[in-house]
Amino acid sequence: MNDQKATNITWHDGDVTRDNRNQLLGQKGATIWFTGLSGSGKSTVAVALEQALFAQGRLVYRLDGDNVRHGINKNLGFSAEDRAENIRRIGEIAKLFVDSGVLALSSFVSPYRTDRDIVRKLHEDDGMDFIEIYVNVPLAVAEERDPKGLYKKARAGEIPNFTGISDPYEAPEKPELVLNSHEMSLEDEVIAVIDLLKQRGVLPA
Repeated sequence: MNDQKATNITWHDGDVTRDNRNQLLGQKGATIWFTGLSGSGKSTVAVALEQALFAQGRLVYRLDGDNVRHGINKNLGFSAEDRAENIRRIGEIAKLFVDSGVLALSSFVSPYRTDRDIVRKLHEDDGMDFIEIYVNVPLAVAEERDPKGLYKKARAGEIPNFTGISDPYEAPEKPELVLNSHEMSLEDEVIAVIDLLKQRGVLPA
């Protein structure tokens, strides 16, 4: 279904191409999409990876779930429909970063497989790299960590539609990488992601 509302619009290409920008920056843009339960360690890994890549001279930008909901997505709630729109918008934003040659690190619960697959297709249709990383942790571990106190509130009925408690989380079926954050050190997680980026040609070997 095409739900585009704007009409009489035309895409305008410029004279500076994606390849031109990649050559200027000496890197290839890509979206690295971290998904997992709240408290799984998505943002922690993304922050550490951002620091490691920046230290290597890479231009990288981190898109975080809470941060985005302070701005462009502040009008969205947590219903299935709003979650889908939240992820769609982030997918489009990530594409802009990739087109500019930047490595976009996106850390979102993004609980529904269909929504993540839509973002993957958005990238792949434009010849862009989309790398899905499942930050896996048992619900009991995530709930024990509970860094924001959200599970406690969800168990008390104070937060409806909370993933893992009153809403489902659909784990990726074929992610590019799985990080078992309850079994790995943060350093090893970062190394695993960087190794994957090298294997895929996003970073030089």
